[in-house]
Amino acid sequence: MDLHEEQEVLLSQQPTHLWRRRKLELMQWTEREKQTVAAKRTEIWNDVEVDAELVAALTLLHRAGVRTEFSCAGVSPLDEPIDHSLYAYVTLVQNEAADQFVNFALSKMRSRLLATLETGTGRYDLSSFFIGHNRSFCWWMQYCAAHFMDRNDYSLAT
Repeated sequence: MDLHEEQEVLLSQQPTHLWRRRKLELMQWTEREKQTVAAKRTEIWNDVEVDAELVAALTLLHRAGVRTEFSCAGVSPLDEPIDHSLYAYVTLVQNEAADQFVNFALSKMRSRLLATLETGTGRYDLSSFFIGHNRSFCWWMQYCAAHFMDRNDYSLAT
């Protein structure tokens, strides 16, 4: 294998029965009628349009020295799958603070979090493991970011 080849490493450890549940949820999501629960709300954050549900988490991560690149809450069920309505996600640029945050989030969110690392680009992709749990993912990202900042053993890298 070429050393520069892109490789995605799965960091989260969901048991087999949860992967089966996820597959079933995906099949059910694709077949059911979509009804709008709430319109998608966006805000401009660092000159980028992002889902309003993630602004607080992104702000806290930024203060902790964790750079983000992409994010989507995908909370409108009528969004097309290409718009990531199946799951919410945040992409982090790998650095020491991001490494620490991902480990912290995995310890807090456990099976709720699907975390991968793209080794070639140095990007973490964090997403909701369960289909349709987008709002709770946004809440958990904010919770983890806030508590990550509050940890006694964490110091801001400035």
